Formats: sequence, structure tokens, C-alpha cells
Amino acid sequence: MLLFRRPLLPALICALLWGSAFPAIKSVYQHWDSHGLERTLPVILLFAGIRFSIAGTGLLLLGRNLQMEFQATPWKLLIGLSLTQTFIQYIFFYQSVAVSSASLAALLVATGSFWWMLLAPLIQKTSWPTPIQWLGLLIGGIGVSLAIYKPGAGAGQPLLGGIFMLTATASGALALIIFSKIKPTMSAINATGISLFLGGLGLAAVGVQALQTIPEMFDRPVIFATLWLAFVSAAAFSIWNHLSTIFPVTLLASYRFLIPVCGVLEALILLKTESPGWGLLAGGGLVIFSMLLARRTNTKKSGS
Repeated sequence: MLLFRRPLLPALICALLWGSAFPAIKSVYQHWDSHGLERTLPVILLFAGIRFSIAGTGLLLLGRNLQMEFQATPWKLLIGLSLTQTFIQYIFFYQSVAVSSASLAALLVATGSFWWMLLAPLIQKTSWPTPIQWLGLLIGGIGVSLAIYKPGAGAGQPLLGGIFMLTATASGALALIIFSKIKPTMSAINATGISLFLGGLGLAAVGVQALQTIPEMFDRPVIFATLWLAFVSAAAFSIWNHLSTIFPVTLLASYRFLIPVCGVLEALILLKTESPGWGLLAGGGLVIFSMLLARRTNTKKSGS
């Protein structure tokens, strides 16, 4: 397929989709605040669970050979993918956006690439980062620290939000490693569908105490936002997981710099309550520079 001959265009599509999730989620939170609905953890997780259950159901309806691939794939890997890609990652992701700014949360998504460079050698026995990549990790860490220190208006609790997002991106990096073991026996669409559906059910189960607030939670604007977010999850995760079956994961990790760029820009454009501080701007510049440095090294290695 022409779209997947090179990773840049589909990676950019994923980045734009994922980037839109930050202002969309934050807008839902602000909508609830304006209507007097308390944003408790059960409310947040029930909202997330419904989103991912819808996304997973849509993908499973589109998938092919699900029964055959399900029988050929170890169930422990599918449970692991559901936990890391959806359940654990988004418990902390939604909490990060709830307590800090959407633009800061978007920037910190970049730490997923840093986690990948550290976890892949330990789990998959790939080569350790080169001296230049270690330098990039150091520069990126300084950038993250600056962004958390002075994130700008609407930042809320940046340190707590940063801790939540670092945990979320670590879980996402583990999910990519688990998917690399699933892809020989299951397509990206089916694996992603199972992950989103099971993870979504788990999130909804944790948030079951908020069931009585569903009429307050889901008025028309929130329904539209939920459907959009479900589409974002289904489309972006499917494209990204499919890319990982074509290109080296280390190369894809270097394209993740597009996600924070798109997320920060979309959050700052769409949310009037947020504006960047000098820490977010300077730190963001350092994070992007560090990821470009890693991308250059990966490109030289792969010969792409």
C-alpha cells in the first residue's frame, strides 16, 4: 500500500490523531467542571473505559480471521497487551491530563521513546543506546525537567502530572515490546481491537461506582467527544501497530517526536485556558532536539 512505503506520512497521521486527544479530553473535563460534575477517579475511568470499549468493538468488527488468530496467539500475551497498552497506560494518562495541562501532558508523551531505548535492551536483548543516544536521553531529561518546572498557564499540578505521564509512557513502551511477540500470529487490527476492548472493560469496571452519573456525564458534547476519541484510538493504534510489522521499532520510536509536537500545538490552539511558559518552550525544544538526534542515529543504523 502506497501510504505505508515510508513511515513519515502514516506516523504524522497517527501524531495528528493522538495529538487531538489531549484537547478533547481536557475539554470534556472543563465541560464537566462548568456543569458541576465532580471529576472523581471512577468518573474519569468510566469515561475512558467506554471510549476504549467502543474503539475495540469497532476494530474487532472490521478484523478478519479473528478466531484462527486468537487460537494461534498465547492468551497471556493478549492479556499483557491489554493491560499495558490500554488499562495501565490510560489510568495514568487520564489522571495526568486531569491534574496538569494538556500541553504539558502532550510534551511528556515523548518520554515513550526514552523508555523504549532503555527497556528494549533489557527485555528484547537489543543493542544498548550509543554514546550519542545517551547524550540525547540526558538532553531530553533536562527538557522534561524544565517543562515541568515552568509549564505555563493552566498547568495545575505539573509534577504530579509528569509522574503520571512518565508511568503511562513506560507502560506504552512495554506494550510495543509485547506486540512484537504477538504480530507473528495476529494482525495489528485484531490485536489492537482485543487490547482496546478488554482494557476498556477493565477501566469501566474500575469506574463502575460512577454508573449512576452517566446521564450527567454523557450529554451531547461529551458523546461527540467520546465517539471522536474512540475513532482516534482505533485508527491511530491500528496504523502504528501495523507500522511496527513493516519497520524496525527503533526507527518508529524516533518518529514519536511528531506526537508531542502535534499534541502541544493542538492543545495550545484549541484550549483558551492554556498558554506556554518558558519552561515548556525551552524544555520542548530540548526534547524534540534529543529525539531528532536519536532519529538520526537510528536512520544511519538502518540505512533508511
